[in-house]
Amino acid sequence: MRPLSRCRPPTAAPALVLVATLLALAPASRAAVLETVGDAHARDDGRLLYREQHLVRRDGDRPLERLVLYRCPDGTAFARKRVDYRASTLAPDFELVDARGFREGLRRERGAPRVWHDGAAARALATPEATLVADAGFDEFIRERWSALGPGRTQALAFALPALGRSLSFKIRNAGDRTPTLRRFELKASGLVGLVAPAIAVDYDLRDRRLRRFVGPTNIRDARGDQIEARIEFAQAPRAVEDDALWRRLATLPLAACTLGP
Repeated sequence: MRPLSRCRPPTAAPALVLVATLLALAPASRAAVLETVGDAHARDDGRLLYREQHLVRRDGDRPLERLVLYRCPDGTAFARKRVDYRASTLAPDFELVDARGFREGLRRERGAPRVWHDGAAARALATPEATLVADAGFDEFIRERWSALGPGRTQALAFALPALGRSLSFKIRNAGDRTPTLRRFELKASGLVGLVAPAIAVDYDLRDRRLRRFVGPTNIRDARGDQIEARIEFAQAPRAVEDDALWRRLATLPLAACTLGP
């Protein structure tokens, strides 16, 4: 399921990651922890840039927390993200730490969401909680609005962008079924920003409503501090993890700077 002070902030567009970030596990499973892996490929030549390993702890249909480990192609772990859904499923608290010197996140202070990045002070978001979406909460937003997002229909949302210190208005559109098993949704900034900001496309499996493909700006940056645009494939269905051993190992694995791509 983006992204310091020396780096230029991204122009716009959320990372999902979905970000990259972006993510996505079948909500019906009753397993304590589910694991899925995404391969991020360069959009121009298809080379493998990095891999992201997701662990999600759920209580029935509700996600509780997510742990994501990002690895260079040689296996070196260079970044880690922790997501806490307890305060909000759609706008969860999160923290992304990249060993190459990048950090960002969202946290609540006295119940109010604030975003921060690198060495910048945390900034309060003026967006009402009812319309706010952040990071991997976008995945939950799509599943929650699945019926409302019929063919050709759109939904509005405000996406928190820590690197910009605020949220921006976006619209998500049902772009139709690409194959008998995949449905595409497109996310684009509203207003003038949408004229220059890259759009995001996500493909979901019609059978279990899990994320299969993400195309667009990710929450991982290049050496200049710009968001990397990639195609992230979640080819395998999530698998159940029987105990917390893997979670503990990924949560404590040392991070090291490495080179994205071969």
